[in-house]
Amino acid sequence: MPIEKRWVVKPQGDPAIVEALSTRLRIPPVLANLLVQRGIDTEEKAHTFFNPQLSDLHDPFLMKDMDRAVDRVEKAVEGHEKIMVYGDYDVDGTTAVALVFKFLRHIGHRNLLFYIPDRYTEGYGISVKGIDYAARKGVTLIIALDCGIKAMEKVAYAKTKGVDFIICDHHLPAEEIPQAVAVLDPKRNDCTYPFDELSGCGVGFKLVQAYAQRKGMNFDESVKPLLDLLVVSIASDIVPLTGENRILAHYGLELLNRAPSKGLLSIIKICGLNKHAISIDDIVFKIGPRINAAGRMRMDEHDENAAPSGGYAAVNLLVENNESDAEDYGSIIDAFNQDRKSIDRHVTQEAHEIIESNPELKQRKSTVIYNPRWMKGIVGIVASRLIETYYRPTVVLTQSNGFATGSARSVPGFDLYQAVESCADLLENFGGHMYAAGLTMKTENVEEFTRRFNAYVEENIDPQMLIPQVDIDAELLFSDITPAFRRELKRFEPFGPGNTAPVFMTRGVSNRGDAKLVGAECEHLRMDLTQRQKPCTTLQCIAFQQPEHYEWIRSGRPVDICYQIVENHYRGTVSTQLRIKDIKTVER
Repeated sequence: MPIEKRWVVKPQGDPAIVEALSTRLRIPPVLANLLVQRGIDTEEKAHTFFNPQLSDLHDPFLMKDMDRAVDRVEKAVEGHEKIMVYGDYDVDGTTAVALVFKFLRHIGHRNLLFYIPDRYTEGYGISVKGIDYAARKGVTLIIALDCGIKAMEKVAYAKTKGVDFIICDHHLPAEEIPQAVAVLDPKRNDCTYPFDELSGCGVGFKLVQAYAQRKGMNFDESVKPLLDLLVVSIASDIVPLTGENRILAHYGLELLNRAPSKGLLSIIKICGLNKHAISIDDIVFKIGPRINAAGRMRMDEHDENAAPSGGYAAVNLLVENNESDAEDYGSIIDAFNQDRKSIDRHVTQEAHEIIESNPELKQRKSTVIYNPRWMKGIVGIVASRLIETYYRPTVVLTQSNGFATGSARSVPGFDLYQAVESCADLLENFGGHMYAAGLTMKTENVEEFTRRFNAYVEENIDPQMLIPQVDIDAELLFSDITPAFRRELKRFEPFGPGNTAPVFMTRGVSNRGDAKLVGAECEHLRMDLTQRQKPCTTLQCIAFQQPEHYEWIRSGRPVDICYQIVENHYRGTVSTQLRIKDIKTVER
């Protein structure tokens, strides 16, 4: 049975400020309250929020080491040096590589190649194999993106090979910073850049913005066309959609919808997104997973003088200018994704069976499971799937290159990184943040890691964190959801962390009589719900993964619902739809 969720109504804004904003902006009080909840409590702040401007982007030279980075790129370009653009195999890394690669190609630099490490043979970050490959190819400068902030030894090794590094990262640094030519990371303690929540691709964007600024290049012609790649990174890497990210995402979505690059256009067509306006959700659930899939899949062994890894297909797609070739790469990427989904389903089912067959494991406040046969590239997805069912900190481990390696995911409020760090003496390496981490250990340490990780969670987790919580912004009547209300709500987009899509609550609604289970396994509940107040209003609703409510809903008995208001696109028709987050039955 699904875990019953807690509904928590967020603190409401100061009534006087809400009323004043509602009057001045001529919007419903409930929407003025959404602004105040987001810290937007003046007309001026609201104007800035509703009207993002590229002119409000920060000067890239405010970032520590930016002048040194631009100097080195300028020297390499003028000297026709061979530059390697190096990045992680996920969406953030591959879009970052594509963005910097495309910019350097745009300015006429041809002595250029890119490199994506193989997840299975090299792992995350800068690799010795990648540096050796660069040296063999005559590379004298590597621009590393979305990785490298802790690569002290690798950067030192590269120097012995005559290879310089510029690091563009957004992860938390260690106490020591690599001795690279330049280290761009807004999270550096000695960096005073005004916004420290850029994606890895975002840091790469600031580098090309700075270069263009130094050289007096036209921003609209040389830099702005790269924003479609950047918004895919911002959405997929789940960085806060506030500050610069909100501005960049706004204009990136505009470009993605109006004139995307050939590679992204091929994915858009495959996803069927070319018939309506693309949103952040479309990137998160459709575009991003396809790009990610290439880096997740295991590739065949290659000759040591060749460089391809799974992520290569993604970058080739993203930098392709020929529409026909882009479509070919798009088909390859989509095939990777189909394979990934099949393996993901199979492994998730196996993981469920392990937990369900072990009463002690099922009763714990955390999950650690290990199967050496599982594919390394999908264990993070499986960990997230298990949290959907069991709602507790989860670690899923497999075996790769003789080590136990895997991914950890958390529940809101619990610091997963600290839990993993408490077992650091058992680990070969680890990294991540509060809600997600990767880790590697000797296989003989798995049992002790499991014991200590579970003990740490048992001692430190608040029991309330083990109950799923739905945060509700405000209560609405169905009759409040007018076309004008929807238009004003749309101005709050793009939604994401830091500016989440509002969740509303409506009490006492019932099915009009057409509830049905839909989906390949009848796992979703679709219905038209009515609130029988004057005026009586009926709205189309979809409740994903909530088939357990079908019989009650079909009977016409009342329910309370909490939901997000979205657009549904079907056969060229756009309609309002409520995406149901949870349903509570109401006894008469």
